[in-house]
Amino acid sequence: MNWISDVVRPKIKTLFKREVPENLWIKCPETGQMVFHKDVEANLFVIPGSEYHLRMAAKARLASFFDGGTWEEIALPEVPVDPLKFRDEKRYVDRLRDARAKTGAQDAVQVGVGTVEGSTVTAAVQDFEFMGGSLGMAAGEAIITGMETAIARRTPFVLFVSSGGARMQEGILSLMQMPRTTVAVRRLKEARLPYIVVLTNPTTGGVTASYAMLGDVHIAEPGALIGFAGPRVIEQTIREKLPEGFQRSEYLREHGMVDMVVHRRDLKATIARLCRLLMKQGKPVAVDRPAQQQPALDAAAE
Repeated sequence: MNWISDVVRPKIKTLFKREVPENLWIKCPETGQMVFHKDVEANLFVIPGSEYHLRMAAKARLASFFDGGTWEEIALPEVPVDPLKFRDEKRYVDRLRDARAKTGAQDAVQVGVGTVEGSTVTAAVQDFEFMGGSLGMAAGEAIITGMETAIARRTPFVLFVSSGGARMQEGILSLMQMPRTTVAVRRLKEARLPYIVVLTNPTTGGVTASYAMLGDVHIAEPGALIGFAGPRVIEQTIREKLPEGFQRSEYLREHGMVDMVVHRRDLKATIARLCRLLMKQGKPVAVDRPAQQQPALDAAAE
């Protein structure tokens, strides 16, 4: 018999309650390890120990990528809201409102210009938290605007991709963003400017079938799911068991689909070296550099 529950009056019982914020601890999806959220945030949203790469919000990604965590935010064109008047379990306009309230962004892609180890770079980030990073008219316009900004300012263009594919609520208007962004990539290449794609978890559907696989260099974060259709759909279609690690970053690197798999802590330095190499620029005189370096790339850049 518990004397606290039997003797102590209800009003006093509240003294024994302990409120714990839901986001105080983060559970590793791979190992089940519980990690203090401040430690994960300080580690660029990578679980210490297991090295599992969690999804990263667009603003956090841009802050970690640009020098000093500062950048110029590029204004994006406005597009029609709910052009098809779509409704499933709830109205599309309601889904958009909820996503905007949750993320603080207008849509799935944000674009910024800043310096990366002293070199000016235009970067765009596709945020999976905004309706699964789905590709709609607004996201398509944002990517095209980012590429046009890179052309106007003569900078490399870096795209961090995370998406479940095209946005079904916009139907054919969403699918049309695939050829539109492909044309923008072609213009970027005609301007002889580097286009570097960073594939994060997950990158699937029409996004993979278009601009995500058209880069000059494809970098993938460890363990990222990258493909057109999901592995479960493929297994059910071909009625065969897929190889171990199928559609993961490491498997795609071994089979020539991506150029390199880079840990998140090394992404900034790696992209900066690639930009200097592809733009034929020398290494900046004074730059904060991490301990891990790749002398071969540095030598080539010089």
